[in-house]
Amino acid sequence: MKATNNCTRHPSLQVPVRSVLRHLLVPPSIAVNAKAHVHARSASNLGLQRSRASSRMRVAGAKAQASEATTGATAADSIENKKAASVAVIGVGLMGNKIARRLASQGAQVSAWNRTSTSDKLTTLPDAGVRVCHSLKEAATADVLLLTLSDAATIRATILSDEMRPLLPGKTILQMGTIGPAESRGLASDISSAGGRYVEAPVLGSQPEAERGALLIMVGAEADPRVSPGDPVWPLLLALGREPDIHFMGPVGAAAAVKLALNQLIASLTVGFSCSLGLVQRSGAPVDRFMSLLRASALYAPTYDKKLGKMLDRDYGAANFPTKHLLKDVKLFESEAAAVGLDTRLLAALRGIVQDTVDRGLANTDYSAVYDAVVYPDADPATAAAAAADPAVEPSKQRA
Repeated sequence: MKATNNCTRHPSLQVPVRSVLRHLLVPPSIAVNAKAHVHARSASNLGLQRSRASSRMRVAGAKAQASEATTGATAADSIENKKAASVAVIGVGLMGNKIARRLASQGAQVSAWNRTSTSDKLTTLPDAGVRVCHSLKEAATADVLLLTLSDAATIRATILSDEMRPLLPGKTILQMGTIGPAESRGLASDISSAGGRYVEAPVLGSQPEAERGALLIMVGAEADPRVSPGDPVWPLLLALGREPDIHFMGPVGAAAAVKLALNQLIASLTVGFSCSLGLVQRSGAPVDRFMSLLRASALYAPTYDKKLGKMLDRDYGAANFPTKHLLKDVKLFESEAAAVGLDTRLLAALRGIVQDTVDRGLANTDYSAVYDAVVYPDADPATAAAAAADPAVEPSKQRA
């Protein structure tokens, strides 16, 4: 057995041996000078580190500003230097118009076609350098057909018509609308059978982001277009979104699923916020203080402030994303969720609220109009003006 030392040292004796030796071997005056030298060197090093850190921050800031300032130039260089393929925007609505203009501003050879040829969203495009096509067959002469159509049925009727099928060999179909994963895979299969190539690239963002080339883009394809030399899709995507915000999600269907997942959050966040805001209003609590608390919490989402003014004023005009499109996406998500075995009870309730909003005549307004259906569930649309005059009054008391 090892011997055990049961002695307890007095606290005053618990001094490290090295400290004692240093004290014995080094004269105090030298030790003091050495300490001063060490402290000075440490301070010098700290100052140098701070200086280097500050320098790195300035460089990083300068790089960020340069990156922001040259985003458009980079996209334009990408399109021009790579001699990008010609592109036809098929479906010139709210987003199609902005996308066509953005691509033309970045040096792309852009044409456009819309079913309604008299739409001002189409007829104003020549001023932006976009060639207007008078037939779908004329638009199909482009190398890339960029689709911004409302739903899969419209896409199928447009691109896979008897007129278009013979024109698809060698074409790239870039589908940027919101459709279901199964619908997207079905389109990919049929377009491939007709000799074309299909890439899905739904986006998050609206008209302002499209104009600035700041869309968040999800890509589903056989391969990531950024690593495929000469891929005509990549320069176009780079003109519409910044490279860190262009995400390759995997094969066709993956990007469509992610886009639906994000749009479901649009519905659930907006309906949930409407409920909370309505309760605060009816209780008589100050909305501004409620918002201050919300902004300081982990519960906050920027969309709340974006939609707050519209809800308080009950003015839902100038839609970037209309309620009718949100209803379509909620229905799509509910269908996909059921197909993969998710509980859809919440989705059914969301669908009902958005449907009620549309039924009130608010289909073409901004989707923040769901507030109307949540806070005034019994209100007659004809008395909306009276309800807006005093949001704290019960809807039943506002009826004529």
